Amino acid sequence: MEYHIHPCASRRISLLPLALCLVLSITITTTVSAFNRTTIRFDEGYTPLFSDFNIDRSPDDKTVRLLLNRLSGSGIISSDYYNYGFFSARIKMPANYTAGIVVAFYTSNIDTWEKNHDELDFEFLGNVNDRPWRFQTNMYGGGSVSRGREERYRLWFDPSKESHQYSIFWSPKNIIFYVDDIPIREVIHHPDLGGDYPSKPMSLYATIWDASSWATNGGKVKVNYEYEPFAAEFKDLVLEGCRVDPIEQISSTNCTDRIARLIAQEYATIKPEGRKAMKWFRERYMYYSYCYDNLRYKVPPPECVIVPTEKERFRDTGRLREKMRFGGSQKRIRRGRSSRRRSRKPAASGSGKEVAAAAAV
Repeated sequence: MEYHIHPCASRRISLLPLALCLVLSITITTTVSAFNRTTIRFDEGYTPLFSDFNIDRSPDDKTVRLLLNRLSGSGIISSDYYNYGFFSARIKMPANYTAGIVVAFYTSNIDTWEKNHDELDFEFLGNVNDRPWRFQTNMYGGGSVSRGREERYRLWFDPSKESHQYSIFWSPKNIIFYVDDIPIREVIHHPDLGGDYPSKPMSLYATIWDASSWATNGGKVKVNYEYEPFAAEFKDLVLEGCRVDPIEQISSTNCTDRIARLIAQEYATIKPEGRKAMKWFRERYMYYSYCYDNLRYKVPPPECVIVPTEKERFRDTGRLREKMRFGGSQKRIRRGRSSRRRSRKPAASGSGKEVAAAAAV
């Protein structure tokens, strides 16, 4: 299976003459091979996190829909912690009016290390009608929530029309975020990162929740429950890595061997065609990067690789050098954890993780 990236898919150049698009496609169309994945049923790796009544599982248990209505959002969590791993799902976002809604697919261990937790995020932000979904990736290590490392993007497709694959690869050497097997971001484990690099076992979470206070235009646009229920669909679930018991915090297998096999997988290394695809994505769809935000970081963090072509496009604030500004003011919120991992009991509401996010219509 292959993915062909076509330049005319970009919103910003979709009005180009067809002839010019065809010329551009010859020079920058990139082909990326798909990875082999072993998918699981929901009951083989997940359990409800909160609001069971808003979790809809398919008869074959291979697809789960997380619902948000005026009563509550909903969430699921992996049954085990993982000492490094590859986590993936095909996700379809809610459609139509989705302002104020956040769908999250992320790893975390905040339930065990509340004050010094690790976290890797995909966070998707809804929008008003006819405006696209946006999303961001982020990394925290050792509780470094004051040193968020977020990047924000748009997509070259409508994620509410059909499902797309989103993946997080996490190893002692590097972290890679994928969209449909296209690498969109890589973090290398630089020695100077220290505890800011995620290193403790983490769970995999998926949630949908009401973030009206900040998610769209700084909280000016709220969730409109006339459109409820809002459903995020997850399927082709993948949990690969060394499983760690959530209570004992130890593994029944040799994690050294499991991690070695993980690092040997195709998705652990970005090949030349993947580098081209990543460059294509970041040049067209990334609209904020902390690496170029000189107001927050006088000196770029050690893991940042400053790309001259990227640096030219961003202001000192890390935002695009364009009249159209996709990002908004930063908001940091605390989502109250609704249930403790040790209790294994889903709670009635809440999603529980810290985020740093900016949003604008």
